[in-house]
Amino acid sequence: MTLVSRVFGYLRDMVLAVYFGANGATDAFFVAFRIPNFLRRLFAEGAFAQAFVPVFTEYKEHRTAAELRELLAHTAGTLASVLFVVTALGVLGAPLLIFIFAPGFTDNPHQYALASEMLRITFPYLLFIALTALAGGVLNSFGRFAIPALTPVLLNLSLIGATLWLAPHLSQPVVALSIGVLVAGVLQLAFQLPFLLRLGLLPRPRLSRTHEGVRRIMRLMLPALFGSSVVQVNLLFDTLVASFLAAGSISWLYYSDRFVELPLALFGIALGTVILPQLSRHRAQGETAGFEATLDWAIRVALVIAVPAALGLALLAGPILAALIEYRAFNAEDARMASMSLAAFATGLPAFMLIKVLAPGFYSRQDTRTPVRIGIAAMLVNMGLTALIVTPWYLLKLPGPHAGLALSTSLAAYLNAGLLYRGLRRDGVYSKPRWAGLFWRTLAASAVMSAVLLWMTPPLSDWAGWDAPHRVLRLGLMIGAGALAYGIPLWLLGVRLRGLLGRPGS
Repeated sequence: MTLVSRVFGYLRDMVLAVYFGANGATDAFFVAFRIPNFLRRLFAEGAFAQAFVPVFTEYKEHRTAAELRELLAHTAGTLASVLFVVTALGVLGAPLLIFIFAPGFTDNPHQYALASEMLRITFPYLLFIALTALAGGVLNSFGRFAIPALTPVLLNLSLIGATLWLAPHLSQPVVALSIGVLVAGVLQLAFQLPFLLRLGLLPRPRLSRTHEGVRRIMRLMLPALFGSSVVQVNLLFDTLVASFLAAGSISWLYYSDRFVELPLALFGIALGTVILPQLSRHRAQGETAGFEATLDWAIRVALVIAVPAALGLALLAGPILAALIEYRAFNAEDARMASMSLAAFATGLPAFMLIKVLAPGFYSRQDTRTPVRIGIAAMLVNMGLTALIVTPWYLLKLPGPHAGLALSTSLAAYLNAGLLYRGLRRDGVYSKPRWAGLFWRTLAASAVMSAVLLWMTPPLSDWAGWDAPHRVLRLGLMIGAGALAYGIPLWLLGVRLRGLLGRPGS
């Protein structure tokens, strides 16, 4: 279901690129979308989910059904009330938020006003999508992973519909995208409610911060608001700096980040989502061996996917963009600029994926403080690297300084992942790693794949002369050849898919 969602996500981004291109107006939308989307990551895939699922799982294992429903009702009421206040403040303070997150827009009054207008429309998305995250956390705790994974399709369909049917009727067509975001928030929440009703867990929200379970969730959640989403904090910092660079820089970063998000969501986020309830259950039942085996399984799967995916994205960055979105408004220069940041983001994919896998090892034990400390260190390093890499790049007027932002984020992610791993080893909850041999075999197979891709890749200038079917066919053949060039050596080195992708902890 995550694969289905991401395929529609690619279609969404292709439609946006082809119809709107990369310019000041699209930069304004991506900033207006990124701010509530950043908060969504905190609530939906970050702090809230990491705090809620362990406590909810503990109630599910050790409390009565009535107590479980009561926890859900009080959590829903408290979350909704907090989000309503945050949403109201966000709508009222939209110009100030744009000034904080994209100060470079102030040099262009039209762009600044456009971004502020769209942020007022997109910000309520946070309220609906965070409640959708609550519903998804409940469903995941009961082993219902498909519906929450499929739900983002509605966002993609809403944005595609807004582009094709609403945008032509507006004086400022790009504003249609912000309306599409708001509609998608309502649809995603409505989609999950019937499935909660089927479980007998459709909440009747009640406001009570004194409820014991809610207090524990809030206590775990507050420090994790930053720590669990340091990658997103870094992306927001990139947006701030990019607002001072050439028009289109924010859009180039957005599209390149989206292609890295495809494998990250398919495997990294999906793995983290699946193992968090399992790790929480092992922890609640005192099964230390099962806890460690589940964590090790997730690391092994992440490595065997992330290493070749990172190399493939870096080597094929230009062909991917030329074949998939270099049409109409998104021109060859846009593709060239976006390919630079895509290659830079791709270098950090293994670290991004490991963060998603390692962080649940802390949250399942209701330890949110350690990831916070690690997140702060990684963010400070990212800022320092940005100054060291982007400043001389910009001052020397070299092409593509936005790619330096992506590279800084990737390097900081490795520090984040390394410190998380060291923390799990130090705590004694992951004392017997079994992934070292697999890693070296994965690296060897990836080297073979890289050699094949380098041999097969034609000059980027050739792609502009081909029509769309030719580009897509050529890219497909290269990806297929790369997959075989990776899979066959991996198989010859003794790695078997059935053994690797067995049940977590098996």
